[in-house]
Amino acid sequence: MSVIFEAELKKLRSRFMEMGIDASEQLYQATKAFIDHDNELAKHVLNRDQDINDEEVSLEKRALKVMALQQPLASDFREIISILKASNDVERIGDYTTHIARATVNLNQVHHVPAIEKEISQMTELVRQMLEKVMDAYANNDEQAAYEVANQDLEVDVIYVRQQKAILAGMMANHDRIPAYETYMGVIRNLERAGDHIVNLAEWIIYIASGKLVELNPGKTDPSLVKQRLAKTNN
Repeated sequence: MSVIFEAELKKLRSRFMEMGIDASEQLYQATKAFIDHDNELAKHVLNRDQDINDEEVSLEKRALKVMALQQPLASDFREIISILKASNDVERIGDYTTHIARATVNLNQVHHVPAIEKEISQMTELVRQMLEKVMDAYANNDEQAAYEVANQDLEVDVIYVRQQKAILAGMMANHDRIPAYETYMGVIRNLERAGDHIVNLAEWIIYIASGKLVELNPGKTDPSLVKQRLAKTNN
């Protein structure tokens, strides 16, 4: 491997880490704004909407440049392709943070439901922890940590299903608060989807390490697991 190629590959890894860190920070700010009803922080997130999109485009250009330098080894090629794919997942997580920030602005115009917001707070903290852990797993080439992150998504799915039921019940019982419940439904949907993309990141980490393409989303591959976990929490 040439010195130039190795240097460019190192830059590519660094750019991907920066993109992940930025997405994690935006997710933190968007969810904090939502829980704290902080309009100004939400608007700050909205103003940064284009940042991660621009980072993805820049990363794609650098990845193509790295591949053009020479024919990469199989392991290096896997990593470059995985970063390209994973950057799209990070970009989608950035999109969901924008949706949550926008929901914050909308929710400040309607009634609040503290019980729902408490559960959303727990869900957001779990998703944020997953994103930070999966980026650490990439930085440390930690395949085991990637599996652990994927398993955490089952709890995200459990909270999502539980909250769906609570929100729908709230809509039926409180017609005057339907706009608030609709906003909550959108937020938990965005968090659940962010969790799915974090699982995708874990899958790409394992592919880099082992060359194996695996399906790690337990709540999607076996929906009965969510039902079983829900039954345990209700007992």
